[in-house]
Amino acid sequence: MKSFKPALLALLTALSLHTGDAKAQTLGLRVILVGDSTMAPRSGYGNALCERLPLLACINLARGGRSTKSYRAEGLWTSVTTLLKEGGQKDLVLIQFGHNDQPGKPGRSTDLATEFPVNLAAYVDEVRAAGGTPLLLTPLTRRSFKAGQLQNDLLPWADAIRKVAADKGVQVLDLNALSAAAVQAMGEDQADTLALAPKPAAAPATPIDPNQVEPQGQPKSLFDRTHVGPKGAALFAEIVLKELLRLRPELQPAAVSRAQ
Repeated sequence: MKSFKPALLALLTALSLHTGDAKAQTLGLRVILVGDSTMAPRSGYGNALCERLPLLACINLARGGRSTKSYRAEGLWTSVTTLLKEGGQKDLVLIQFGHNDQPGKPGRSTDLATEFPVNLAAYVDEVRAAGGTPLLLTPLTRRSFKAGQLQNDLLPWADAIRKVAADKGVQVLDLNALSAAAVQAMGEDQADTLALAPKPAAAPATPIDPNQVEPQGQPKSLFDRTHVGPKGAALFAEIVLKELLRLRPELQPAAVSRAQ
């Protein structure tokens, strides 16, 4: 399994940093995003969320293909704890996993009953021990429909996250429920417009790695019902922002909604 060297971690952090303006210093707040591709740059809503917090330092350390297990195993979590130990500001760490913890992903899958909640609880404890404030997010819904009904196959993982949040006394932003309601209301055709690319004649049944190419060098279609393009990123960033401000009203002075 790959591990990330310190220099590469520093580069990833720099590329993911939205520093805001000079007022960010007076607010003394920093937001750190931890999660998988549905939050990550390019394929998720995380950067769009940072854009809506222009007076904060907002660092998107979410990475595609990671689970609660592989994010730590590959050394990415070390970059988070290193940032937290810097001190000098209040840190709010948003943690969202579930997609890659599901069965069938070698090196990433975790057992829903015995591993997934333990891994999440460890993240919560370590953020607190380093002086930060953790906030758990349930996973962004996939956008697959059957007979007009959204198939929310991530609900068991969302339930597990809510239980960890209750057990650890940490806030939870129920993105799974909020995004599922929004996608169901849109319907399948409109929901398909949230993807990274337009829907091809035959939509792929499984998510596509945005960096993957065919052996012949031809890029695969980036359409799937998991990752999001600019339209989807904007929609879900607005949903997260609204709920985040309800949970953490002290962020209100730093927030700018861009809802159309």
